[in-house]
Amino acid sequence: MILSRTTQYAIQALIYMATQPRGVKILNRNIAESLGAPPTYLAKVLQNLCRGNLLYSYRGKQGGFCLQEDGEKITLMQIAVITEGHGFTKDCVLGLKVCNDAVPCPMHKQWHPIKQEIVKLLENQTLDTLSTAVMSGKYQLADLPTALMSGLKSHG
Repeated sequence: MILSRTTQYAIQALIYMATQPRGVKILNRNIAESLGAPPTYLAKVLQNLCRGNLLYSYRGKQGGFCLQEDGEKITLMQIAVITEGHGFTKDCVLGLKVCNDAVPCPMHKQWHPIKQEIVKLLENQTLDTLSTAVMSGKYQLADLPTALMSGLKSHG
């Protein structure tokens, strides 16, 4: 139950969007540039988040994406379920089709409590909390040089 690159991009993009003024439409290319993400891949991720009812998508010259709700209402678990699927918290760490308390894999006993902690963490972290941490300047949102990230802070 390690988060895929798709989920990581989704979380990063939504945190970035939560640092922007509420209701402002943000272009995919601007998000991709700020995160150092491939724009075409990120566009697919953002469309998936639209289908999951976390984002609005607008076409045309004044188009872009914006959050449907305040960041305080969106948890990392909501994002992960949209990008990973509903079963991702139940998947075996070794990828076995059957793995549970009755029929455990060799890692089940050690992995299950860790997985429960990860689920709790994802359920308790909101976009609002994480975007506030990023805007404070104490935390970094992307693996980009600090000079490029200064544009993010000046907009927040």
